[in-house]
Amino acid sequence: MGDYFKVNGKLLEEQYRDHLSNFHQWDQLEHACDWILFPDNIGSQVSIDETSLSQGELYTVITNKEAKGRKGALIAIIKGTESDKVRRILEKSSLQKRKIVQEITLDMAPSMERISKYTFPNANLVTDRFHVQKLAYDAVQELRIRYRWEAIEQENKEIELAKEIQKKYIPEILENGDTLKQLLARSRYLLFKADSKWTPTQRQRAELLFARYPDIEEAYNLSMELGWIYHTTKDKGVAYTRLARWYDKVEKAGFKSFKTIAKSIEEHYPTILNYFDNRSTNASAESFNAKIKAFRASFRGVRNVSFFLFRLSNIYA
Repeated sequence: MGDYFKVNGKLLEEQYRDHLSNFHQWDQLEHACDWILFPDNIGSQVSIDETSLSQGELYTVITNKEAKGRKGALIAIIKGTESDKVRRILEKSSLQKRKIVQEITLDMAPSMERISKYTFPNANLVTDRFHVQKLAYDAVQELRIRYRWEAIEQENKEIELAKEIQKKYIPEILENGDTLKQLLARSRYLLFKADSKWTPTQRQRAELLFARYPDIEEAYNLSMELGWIYHTTKDKGVAYTRLARWYDKVEKAGFKSFKTIAKSIEEHYPTILNYFDNRSTNASAESFNAKIKAFRASFRGVRNVSFFLFRLSNIYA
């Protein structure tokens, strides 16, 4: 806009902030750096998540799903993720308002669970399925990365040995043209996808990978089976049974990272199973966080947190 009117952009922003907008008369200006709250936007379905506004500082963001990311979506943005502090701010809205919330989606962070449980007394807590699945995907990637480092170390040893005997080092080239190190590096994305979605190149790479590392294949199958439970199960009781069977398979497989995941799932069983009531996810919160990041990027960062939140609230609150 500054370029269009042949005006210095920074000066125009300052003029808008100090004179054209109502920023200095904003009723939340005094505490905006720490929190902003809009109780009238509370609805029956709510999401809670965390995001970073500037310099890695985390903020807890609560949004109303029914607004679908438009005006009225923003309920609160509170600096930090400490449950007692966030609860104190949210409890500034009336208990009657907070009792409207019937369902709240969240990740597996204990602080988010405490905030939700005690602030919204009538709400059914639903652990986001994508956070659960991501743990399984990360466990598969951890195994792949470990083998990649081993392959790199082995290659370095072979290069040193070739130098000692004064021979040129020639790495093993696999059928698809990859070295073993490249095979492990280039297999990253296919391990996130179901085998039905692999390209012919990815299928060939997967066959080579699994032939050499059968435990990566076993871990991959475990992660895909967890996703399959979410995709195909509609009944809560059936989901409980299938998750218990998956848990048994993890125990038998003996992968340390998967045992950690299974333990986390066991501890969050009630809220994980609540997903199968309405199949609700935290996608709206992730989408809202993406909008915040895009808004931040359009202004090349956040220099004035209060003014940034003022503009954000004008759009979404």
